[in-house]
This record gives sequence, C-alpha cells and structure tokens, in this order.
Amino acid sequence: MSVRLPGSRWYNTVWRWHFYAGMFCVPFVLWLAITGSIYAWRPQIEAWLDRPYDSLVPTATRAMPEAIAAAAVAAVPGSRLHKYELPPSDRSAVRVLVGADSGDRRVYVDPYRLRPLAVVIDDNRPMQIVSRLHGELLAGAWGSYIVEIAACWTLVMILTGLYLWWPRGRKGLAGVLYPRLSGGRRLFWRDLHAVTGIWVSLLALFVISTGLPWAKAWGSYFKEIRTVTGTLDGPVDWTIGGRKLSDDPMLGEHAGHIGMTMHPQGVQPGELNRAVAAANALHFTPPVLVSPTGNEPHGWTVASDAANRPLRAQAVIDGATGAVLARKGFAERHWIDRAVGYGIATHEGQLFGIANQSLITLGALMLMTLSISGAVSWWRRRPSGRLGAPLPLSRPRFGTALIVAIVALGLAMPLFGVSLLVVLAIERGLKRWSGIARWLALRTIRA
Repeated sequence: MSVRLPGSRWYNTVWRWHFYAGMFCVPFVLWLAITGSIYAWRPQIEAWLDRPYDSLVPTATRAMPEAIAAAAVAAVPGSRLHKYELPPSDRSAVRVLVGADSGDRRVYVDPYRLRPLAVVIDDNRPMQIVSRLHGELLAGAWGSYIVEIAACWTLVMILTGLYLWWPRGRKGLAGVLYPRLSGGRRLFWRDLHAVTGIWVSLLALFVISTGLPWAKAWGSYFKEIRTVTGTLDGPVDWTIGGRKLSDDPMLGEHAGHIGMTMHPQGVQPGELNRAVAAANALHFTPPVLVSPTGNEPHGWTVASDAANRPLRAQAVIDGATGAVLARKGFAERHWIDRAVGYGIATHEGQLFGIANQSLITLGALMLMTLSISGAVSWWRRRPSGRLGAPLPLSRPRFGTALIVAIVALGLAMPLFGVSLLVVLAIERGLKRWSGIARWLALRTIRA
C-alpha cells in the first residue's frame, strides 16, 4: 500500500502545468534573454557604431541649424524635416531625421563642411532591429502577440516553479539554495534548475511584468483600463506592439506631434535656429530632439529622449521668438506613467547605469541557465517513447484558492486566459486518440 503526501494531487497538477509552460516557453526565454541582454548595452553599442561620426575635426565656421537641416533634406530627395538632434559634442555630426514616402532616414551631417556623411534607414539601424527582434520577432503585431503569450506563460512557469521548489520536509539548504554536487549528473541538473530558478525568480517576474506595457494586446488593454478609470494622462510615451501611438510631449494643449509624417505648417526662416538655441539653453538630458509640432503656428517641440526615462523632459518653443511656451518634466506626469517609466528604464538596463545593465545581463544568463538545465533534466528523465509530461492523477482537487488564482491571472493577462482555454480544449480533444494520449501522458491514473 503506497502512502501519498498530503496535497500531492495539487502538487502533481502544478508540476504538470509547470512542464507545459516550460515546453512552450524555453525557446522564447532563450531568445528574449539573448536579445534583451544585447539591447541593455545599447548606449555603448550605438556609441561604438557611431564613432566615425563623433570624431570630426572642428573648423572656425560652423553652419546654422537650418543650413544643416537643409543639407540633410537635400541628401534625401523629396524628404522633409522631422527631427533635429542636438549634437553631443563639437566633434559630432548632427543627426537629422527626415521623412520621405519610403520611410524615415537618419542623415549624419558634418556641421562644419555641410557635407552629409551617411544616410541610413532609421528602422534598419542595428539596435532598432534588435529591439524588434526582442519585442515582436520581426513579425509585427502577430510577433508581439506571440511574445506576450510566451511572457504570460513564463510568469506561470516561474510561479509554479516556486511552488515546486518550496522545501517539504527537507533538511538543510542543499538542493534548495545551492546545488548538490555529489549526487550524480541527474541530481545536479535537477538542483541547478531549481536553485537557479529561486535566485532569478524575483528579477524575472519584475522584468516580465515591466515588459507587458509594450505588448500589443496587454498594452492596449492597459490603456483601455486607464481610459475607463480616468487615469490616462494623454498618450503614453512608450511603444505598444512595436508602434508609438503618439509622441505626446506631456504638454496638454501645447502637445506636439514629434515624428508625424506630415509637412510642417507655417515654418518660417529662422525658426529652427531660434528653437535650437532655446533647446540648448534648457539643458535637457541628451539625446535632445527638436521638431516642428505640426499643429501650432511657429510651434517647435524640444524633447529629451534619454534612455533613463525619469530624466526625460519636454517643452514647446515659439519659433518666432524663441520663448518657452510650456514645459513639463517626468515628475509632473501621472504616477502610473512614472511607475511604468521607472519599470521600463530598469527593464532596459538604463535606470542606474552600468550596475543596471550588469544586473539585466546576469538575469538573462541565469534565465538561459534555467532553461537549459530544465531541458537537460527533462531529456535525462523522460521515459522511453514518451514526451515525459507528469501523469495526471484522477479526481484532482481544485480548491477555491486555485480557481481564484487562475481567474485573477486570466483577468490580469487576457492572452494567458484565452491560451489556457485553448490548451485545455486541445488536451481534452487529444485524449480521444489513444496513441497520442499515451505519448503525451494524458491518460489519467488512479489516485
């Protein structure tokens, strides 16, 4: 007569869903960890890539911003000015973003010789590609949906893993906080998976949660919730599903539309020169972008696009006079926007410098270790001729707490709820096929 530990039905159910989540998530976790750790070092990588344009030899004469912008527009026939970036130093080329029917181009202009040094498609810059690989698999909205589903199930994988890791009658910390090295390879891989999981779990939960506002479905869902609750303070300044819905500079009635593909209205000679002079006097954190608002005569927007989002600030300048019409900093935004901003800055590794980048990279390496050790452990333990999923017990007990938790997760992450229903329906359907059911371990055993 076998003796079963209390709660083993619940334990077996959690283990089963942890296995399902892991089988689906492991490839995506590896992908997101690699691309995310690369993107965390974006400032250093972009500085290295742009080094030929930041080592110019200054001369006695430097062109005015309007002449520089005109040289950039002339380098792309049929284009128009979108954004003028203040150069980081006297030895730097001026980056000018111009728009054409074929898309935006970034033009590097030597401000001393009025010579375009390079013209690149803005979306094809290396770190822009890495960003799209990370957030949407280069597959647009559908890629964003897939990444979001993977993120939701990764949360489930981590939460169920924590439950499975929780010590039950074990003495000592071996196999709990550090792996046992003397129990053979099978035990080592099991311990490496469990121990890595506990050490990286909190960071992983934070990184995944702070990435959801970018996702196509969850970001739109979050936006609608804020609209209904009256907490939406203008358009958000992060992308949703790979698209920036608006570049609202948080300035209420003076809000500009940075980067809109339209011809600036009412721009007069001298306005860009005055706007750039005013932007320099504001001392915003670089990179600082100056662009026509497009909706207000003589209006120009000055916006800090700092990677560390809490350092961002924006203003509207009267191009006719150079006066500051409105100004708004990060601290003046709605608290929800500030919370998301802090989360995104940490997620991208930019909130507290090299330490933040190193922490994100370490977390990515630990997630890769977690995924690889889980895959190795599964491969070594799986029965011959079967997938290796835990067998379901008969009559599993789904208590109130479990049901409430599942419903709460489904409401908080709608794509998880939908995908869970799909998985349950598929599992139910596959039980009718004895061969497949046996391979997938879908046959119920007696409790």
